[in-house]
Amino acid sequence: MKIGFAFFHPVHEIAQHHAQQLGVRHAVTNASWAGVFSNYVHEWDYMPLLKTKLSMNEFGLEFSVLEGVNFIDAAKLGTKDKDIAIEHFCMLLENMSKLGIKTVCYNWMPVWGWFRTRHNRQLPGGATVTEFDCSLVPGEPITDIGLFKTDALWTNLEYFLKKVVPFAEKYEIQLALHPDDPPVSSIGGIDRILTSADAMQQAIDLVPSAFNGITMCQGSFAAMGENIPSVIHHFGEEKKLFFSHFRDINGTIEKFNEEFHHTGMTDMYRAMKSYYEIGFNGVIRPDHVPTMYEDKVNEQGYGINGNLFATGYIMGMMEAIEKEMLS
Repeated sequence: MKIGFAFFHPVHEIAQHHAQQLGVRHAVTNASWAGVFSNYVHEWDYMPLLKTKLSMNEFGLEFSVLEGVNFIDAAKLGTKDKDIAIEHFCMLLENMSKLGIKTVCYNWMPVWGWFRTRHNRQLPGGATVTEFDCSLVPGEPITDIGLFKTDALWTNLEYFLKKVVPFAEKYEIQLALHPDDPPVSSIGGIDRILTSADAMQQAIDLVPSAFNGITMCQGSFAAMGENIPSVIHHFGEEKKLFFSHFRDINGTIEKFNEEFHHTGMTDMYRAMKSYYEIGFNGVIRPDHVPTMYEDKVNEQGYGINGNLFATGYIMGMMEAIEKEMLS
């Protein structure tokens, strides 16, 4: 198992030094890290990916997982530009292959992406986290897209995978599909489909392949009410668990908030041990950490101090389990 750090915002330049000092060797990032070259350069192109990779290499980091694919909503929605978006995604896979980037984390949440109703919920002690309250979210259409229904999302996902999986196989890139976050049935008239472990299985079964699998986002599966160790075992034993977000929540799908890794509702020891039991050798990274005192963040959930705490927690747990399994 490989610990990774996320590099998504300018403040994360500090985390490059922290990763180097802690011995973290794997970067989870995307071409936006390279900045803007010109209007003629895109996030699926080779040069911004190369620049990002070289930036990570300076700190002894390997660009291992590309996360943050922001240009495939046309494919999700099935618009007239869907084939152009898919072509760009396939170009991304080709360029990842050239640079030795083995895994891409993508989602099937059009329009809203990951969504919260509150971004400054205080935990005891004053750290702040995100919160989702389903009662505050409108169900009726609030964009010019109107109602976008479940059947269309499934149809478009199958179409996407049939086009993309052959390229993933050709370039040997793992497609790590992220579950919906939050895993509710609809937000603002836009339905969601990846809201259970069974739905995730159905998604990767649309086009069976050794390179078609999932991101094990523990917080999303916890909000679904799934048993986290069981889900890890299920997808791990199928060899379809490619990447992991190690995080936790408190609450239910109706209302939940993010938590520190040691204060949430999941048995994190059992979760971590499950990765060892299935022989997981991919990248695992802390995610959606609380914002702590003196943290400066561009987006709630990605503070430096919370990330450092989570990394130490993960490292300590890994060491304890490794020693236990050797005894």
